[in-house]
Amino acid sequence: MLEIIKQPWPWYISGAAIAGVMIALLYYGRSFGFSSNLRTICTLAGAGKRVPFFDFDWKTQKWNLFFLIGSVIGGIIAGMWLKSDQPMQLASKTIQDLKTLGIDFDGRLEPGQLFSIHALSLKNVTLMLVGGVLVGFGSRYAGGCTSGHAISGLSNLQLPSLVAVIGFFIGGLFMTHILFPLIF
Repeated sequence: MLEIIKQPWPWYISGAAIAGVMIALLYYGRSFGFSSNLRTICTLAGAGKRVPFFDFDWKTQKWNLFFLIGSVIGGIIAGMWLKSDQPMQLASKTIQDLKTLGIDFDGRLEPGQLFSIHALSLKNVTLMLVGGVLVGFGSRYAGGCTSGHAISGLSNLQLPSLVAVIGFFIGGLFMTHILFPLIF
């Protein structure tokens, strides 16, 4: 039975689960997004005493903190007990595209060439820090993160979320095809 669980689930199972969560959030008048948890955590740490942005009733967002904690626990469970020993199956075109970018596919979800202790260098750490700052700034400037806009905002038919999602895709394509080859 556990071997069945370890196999990738079909897209329509994940889609139905996401739709179920969205229906529940709409029913309870909530809006989904992970980046708002950072604001809540900063408020819990006392940042509201110095910065007015963090001065709000964090208890209205505790449901989102539980969602965050559940996601972390789910990731740990999946990583420790539900991972498969089988190499990840990728289309040959995708493997060729990765090779064009200088990434050798090793059968893992996260290529060891990029995500291992051996990949840590001053350049990679600097890129991660700069990337993290840009993602944090972008999430705040866009009024939410990719999950908030793409899942919650689009399901609520919000035009700003559509614009943000289009921007995310354009930025991702620009990074993949223009900046990434220059950096690596």
